[in-house]
Amino acid sequence: MASLGAPSLPVVGSRNARAVSRWQASSCKAAGMDILLLGGTGFLGRHIARVALERGHRVTCLARGTGEPPVGVEFVVSDRDREDAYDKVAMRSWGSVVDLTSHPKHARDAVEKLDAEHRVLVSSSSVYADQGSVSVEFDPVVDPLDVDCMESMEQYPAAKSACEAAYRAVEGPVLVVRPGLIAGYGDETARSGYYPWRFAHPTGGDVIVPDPTFPIAMIDAEDLADWIVRSAEDGRKGAFNATGHATTLADVFTISRELTGSQATARPLTDEQLLACGVSPWMGPKSLPLWVPGEPWRNVALLDCAAACEAGLQVRPLRETLASALRYEQERLGERPAGLSDEEEVALRKCVAAGG
Repeated sequence: MASLGAPSLPVVGSRNARAVSRWQASSCKAAGMDILLLGGTGFLGRHIARVALERGHRVTCLARGTGEPPVGVEFVVSDRDREDAYDKVAMRSWGSVVDLTSHPKHARDAVEKLDAEHRVLVSSSSVYADQGSVSVEFDPVVDPLDVDCMESMEQYPAAKSACEAAYRAVEGPVLVVRPGLIAGYGDETARSGYYPWRFAHPTGGDVIVPDPTFPIAMIDAEDLADWIVRSAEDGRKGAFNATGHATTLADVFTISRELTGSQATARPLTDEQLLACGVSPWMGPKSLPLWVPGEPWRNVALLDCAAACEAGLQVRPLRETLASALRYEQERLGERPAGLSDEEEVALRKCVAAGG
């Protein structure tokens, strides 16, 4: 991500303009590559598959089959925990292999068993050892996980670090992408869609929010997918941070209110009030997303994206991303995995009033 004082990232315009720019690509590989997407039924994977198809590539998705594959791809059902996971795709030579895994064994097996001219590993900004600074690509990362599979989210940074190590060991061009917060349509975590949805469905005259000055940045999954596919076309290599414009939660709240025409106002509570009433930070049940208490975590959402910007990363305005995230939340079935339920927000008001 870029810090609040970092150079601005390019902003793409309307969705139609983005589609036109995609079709005007002049790479020789834009005529069509064979792309193997290891995943493809989840949030970012579906966007990557769609963008690759739009740009004229042939896309094969290898996944367990627990989600609906994107229309137009060749879908190979396979469990990457099995030794024969790649048998159906290992005899082919791929223009690019795009891997979304968080499990070190999956990464090592993919590197060993698949033939590709180019490889992409979607890693995470969580690999950086210092989460309190605005990280650049050459900053130290955490030690790699020394077991085959990640068993809990606490191991996520080390697991992604191990996946990076596996891909760095392979011959040939490898692109390692370290996204920050991925947002927009399809955000299964509900982090980017919570505030627009809550302002659209207030439980009172206000919406309870955390510190409005908290720095935040997020990248729309569509923009990230577009840059990943174009980078594969170009054979780009190296490690790149990727996120959107740095701003504050105040902008998220203001845009969310404007998008929904809500009459509710934002009611900030202090870190101490939220923690005392049992509200969790960042994501998950009974949480207020996109916020982390404590000065050491102040810049957790920020990255320096100058290198990716120079390599063609374009990001849309935050308003478009939040509107897409809201559309997804309005289509969601079942409980939201992040944020406060109606009952929890009502109880939180009572807790604060009682001095909790």
